[in-house]
Amino acid sequence: MNPATTSDTIVQEITIKGSAERIFAALTDPQERMKWWGGPEGRFKLTSFESDLRCGGNWIMRFDAYGKVVTIRGAYREIDPPRLLVFTWLPDWYENATESLVRWDLEECAGVATVRLTHSGLATEAARENHRGWPQILGWLQAYVE
Repeated sequence: MNPATTSDTIVQEITIKGSAERIFAALTDPQERMKWWGGPEGRFKLTSFESDLRCGGNWIMRFDAYGKVVTIRGAYREIDPPRLLVFTWLPDWYENATESLVRWDLEECAGVATVRLTHSGLATEAARENHRGWPQILGWLQAYVE
């Protein structure tokens, strides 16, 4: 994984042995997401994921994080299966959270996909600090797909 952080953006990239179609399904299908988000160690237990997968459609994800119920919600902005998924992101786990943007770019060659996650609009150091878990989440995705 190649991490990068600019003033308001976190960028993470990982290579996954699997098709872009398979990865896109793992990101967007509620039944698929329930199987991998949270990882095998059970750090976070995803309790629900609802999704209206269309531009302008809303999504909401609830999970148990260390005994506390946490919610993240947003709306889909761009959907181009299996190459691109863009949605807003609004967590409730820290005070003064503001809506940001998450972008997933998938590029496949010979059954291996490069997954690039760009989380932008994290205007404060606290916002960036509260989203430092992306490398772990990409690892869960990789373990699930591979």
